[in-house]
Amino acid sequence: MFDVVADFLTGGLLQAGWATHVVYFLIVTQLTIFSVTLYLHRSQAHRGVDFHPVLAHFFRFWSWASTAMVTKEWVAIHRKHHAKCETEEDPHSPQIYGIKKVLLDGVDLYRKARRDDDAMEKYGHGTPDDWLERNVYSRFPELGPTFMLLLNFSLFGLWGVVIWASQMIWIPFWAAGVVNGLGHWWGYRNFESNDTSTNLTPWGFVIGGEELHNNHHAFPSSSKFALRKWEFDIGWAAIRLFQAVGMAKVLRVAPSLDVRPAVHLPDGETIKAVIAHKFQVMTDYFRVVIAPTLHEEAMRAGNNLKDLPGRLRRALSSGGRWLDHEGRERLTQWVSARPVMATVMEYRNRLHELTETRNGEAMLEGLKQWCREAEESGIRALGEFASRLKGYQLAHAR
Repeated sequence: MFDVVADFLTGGLLQAGWATHVVYFLIVTQLTIFSVTLYLHRSQAHRGVDFHPVLAHFFRFWSWASTAMVTKEWVAIHRKHHAKCETEEDPHSPQIYGIKKVLLDGVDLYRKARRDDDAMEKYGHGTPDDWLERNVYSRFPELGPTFMLLLNFSLFGLWGVVIWASQMIWIPFWAAGVVNGLGHWWGYRNFESNDTSTNLTPWGFVIGGEELHNNHHAFPSSSKFALRKWEFDIGWAAIRLFQAVGMAKVLRVAPSLDVRPAVHLPDGETIKAVIAHKFQVMTDYFRVVIAPTLHEEAMRAGNNLKDLPGRLRRALSSGGRWLDHEGRERLTQWVSARPVMATVMEYRNRLHELTETRNGEAMLEGLKQWCREAEESGIRALGEFASRLKGYQLAHAR
């Protein structure tokens, strides 16, 4: 009897070897990541994809069992993050709380945010409200991880407890910590979005495509996060697989951008493209106008811009928005002392204001004036950008 108990404690029902433990761990953690990125994030929070009810409920069950997260709470917190990004009301901005707090203790910020009943009601609309949600998942969230602990222990004995403990820290570390923290602190940016979001790597297999965070902030409702040829979104690969077998319906993906040649004035097509791709517009402006002008300033001054630190040069892309007071003052003084750069930055600020305009007619008239004045400015890079901008249009579906 003692030997039977001892065997069960050390190996559980399966008495499996270490290879089985590893494979099981990889499967269950990937299922957890998919439950978060596919169901909670892309489907529930942003309505970018719908899943077959059977698959949707499996994801809902698995997120409950492996994270204790309630769908309405997760969705509300995430939507509030987008609505209040990088402000005092952002539930988990490293710009507000500091990178150390979000990276190492992001789960505490999540718990704090879920206690905001007003935010839960305001941002959590449209999430499941059936009998199971009201009487099981939302009412007893802690039973989910308890069930998972019993399952793992039954299968693998004490090794199952180790696997369970690793499962329980998977989402708090990768999602609440790495994505919410480093995803607004360090990495590369495809788009000059109105926040500090970054892409952590173009090739991610561990966190389901969530590492392409800047792409997501540029096009929140897109169910596809990879937007450059070299980027890979394993979550999108899973969606396409489910779509192929009739288990998923893609509702939204980021629109593509085309440029029409020889357009004399911005028109309705231009406005549609600018509204959909406002962050791409600002990204193009930095790359086509600001960066070459910065290079010309360096050539003209005969130095390598040693008097302007790299962080300030990079801050030109956002107009210095994310610098501290001292940094903004220094950048403003540097720009003001250089007439061409000052003009380029003035046009940048005006263009940014236009992209945020909600009135289409006002945007069109403002863009016509902006393009006309840019082409008459005498600054070659600025004129060429204005000529190109007039031809922007959304790519036709093929």
